[in-house]
Amino acid sequence: MSSTKPFPSTPNFLRALVLAISLLLSASLLASCSSKDESTPTESAAAGCEPATATAREVSSVGAPQEFLKGERYTLTLSTNCGDIEIAADAKNAPATVSAIGFLANAKYFDNTLCHRLTTSGIFVLQCGDPTASGSGGPGFTFPDENLPDASGVNYPKGTVAMANSGPNTNGSQFFLVYADTILGPNYTIWGEITKGLDILENIAAAGTSDGGPDGAPKNPVEIRSAKLQ
Repeated sequence: MSSTKPFPSTPNFLRALVLAISLLLSASLLASCSSKDESTPTESAAAGCEPATATAREVSSVGAPQEFLKGERYTLTLSTNCGDIEIAADAKNAPATVSAIGFLANAKYFDNTLCHRLTTSGIFVLQCGDPTASGSGGPGFTFPDENLPDASGVNYPKGTVAMANSGPNTNGSQFFLVYADTILGPNYTIWGEITKGLDILENIAAAGTSDGGPDGAPKNPVEIRSAKLQ
């Protein structure tokens, strides 16, 4: 808003009139400033996320990978609307899992999908990998558990990446990212460790779930725009 210059010398009644007009104009300008649209950023923007554009979709079954990757460490990059998350994928200790995840990623199975579940009490994870965003979708094949942790202590520490399942040896495409130390039954294959993007997960978790409960869809929708294993 521009500054106002001093009034020139005028007769008293003119000075009073000019002053009154000036005050009215100032009030009008202030009112227009205060009524100007100064809406706060969306929740996603406040968390450093761009708006998600993906929607839940049905998927056709895909064939299982026909061979395992070499027992090495790979990098899975999840490019999301909130930033890149990089995972060191351990094919030495979880060869079937990393082979399946890499196969699905490079087939674009995870592209334009929503992470459908956030938990903020008791266990601290963001769950992804289901194109239907329902928690029941999968690729049409399963593979056995491997590299299960101990049953005692903090067995899923912050930064862990593990498979979600519906029982023993029912791994498919869904996985979870651990953003704070978590204790679970030793039933979920550990196949990776987050090396970049933990702060992104923490910001997503800090915003909570869409309904404010301890378990549900993230309040800030999280979209995997692309996934690639290298």
